[in-house]
Amino acid sequence: MQVHQLVGTVVDPVVPSTDPKEPTTVTPAEIIYHRRVRLLALADELGNVSAACRQMGISRTRYYEWRRVVAEYGETALMPKDRRTPQLPNATPTHVIEELLTLAVIEPTIGCRQLSDRLAERGYTVSKTTVQKLLVAHGLGRRCQRVARAAAITAATTGMSTDAARDHEPFGFCHYSPAPGHLVAADSFYIGHLKGVGKVYQLTAIDVFSRWAIMLIVIGPVTADHTIRFIDHIVRSYRRIGVDVRAVLTDNGPEYKATGFRAHLATRGIEHVRIPPRSPNHNAVVERFQGTALQECWRPAFHRRRFTSIRQLQAEANSWLIRYHHRRRNHSDYMRGRTPAQTLDTYRSRQAS
Repeated sequence: MQVHQLVGTVVDPVVPSTDPKEPTTVTPAEIIYHRRVRLLALADELGNVSAACRQMGISRTRYYEWRRVVAEYGETALMPKDRRTPQLPNATPTHVIEELLTLAVIEPTIGCRQLSDRLAERGYTVSKTTVQKLLVAHGLGRRCQRVARAAAITAATTGMSTDAARDHEPFGFCHYSPAPGHLVAADSFYIGHLKGVGKVYQLTAIDVFSRWAIMLIVIGPVTADHTIRFIDHIVRSYRRIGVDVRAVLTDNGPEYKATGFRAHLATRGIEHVRIPPRSPNHNAVVERFQGTALQECWRPAFHRRRFTSIRQLQAEANSWLIRYHHRRRNHSDYMRGRTPAQTLDTYRSRQAS
């Protein structure tokens, strides 16, 4: 009887199991990455690059290419990069997608079927399933998302804020300044650890009204002494262009919460405004400028040359700021293609008239 029970519990290998399969924990990119790392490790173990390449079935040219990448960027650089999504010939045209997104924000409460009908009225034939797919791809697949986006746009353009706009806030916090110098946003930005220089930080200040920016490069970590010196530099720099600083907006970093920094602002008669904790979107003007400086100033500069002193970094920042202030057009909703210099000139001409 016991033998019969044991035989009855044996699983027939011919019948496939109905148990749910476990999720795959290794992606194809990770498999390629581990194979590359294994080749480099095997070459070190054997002490023979040719033998390791023969054993792994990989050419020596590829081995030396991967070895160079690891030497320059680290082992994580061997991970394959994601490919750009191909533009298929039968994909929905870009101008139709823009029409759809505009409709989704103008009428956020209607569904994909009604949006498909709205597009048909404008001469575009798009199925409701395609409409829903495009909305999901742009973060507007649900009605609450569309309502929140519409409320956020209203808050950014008219100043009227609703609960949906405060919950979503896709465009950051909307600042207002009636004149140059009435509100200057300041922040600290970590550039990187440069060989021979050290940990380099960028102290940034930007006038909310005109978007006129100031950059000061220091060796970190940033302390209250740096920010006090930076305030003096801000006041002098804005005074040269005829602007008096009245208020400074900062985050809650220790260099801005320090007693010495706040006392120094008080002695200069400058109001100190701090954003709520863990709310970088309330300092969106300076945060966005620092992203622009990183993409257009520092990353191209680090590919062109090697910096060995802080003076070279400051000179690079000053030369880029000349183009930013006088020639680079800002196409945000607020600036509308103007430069900071044009914004200041327009304000002065209106004051004179």
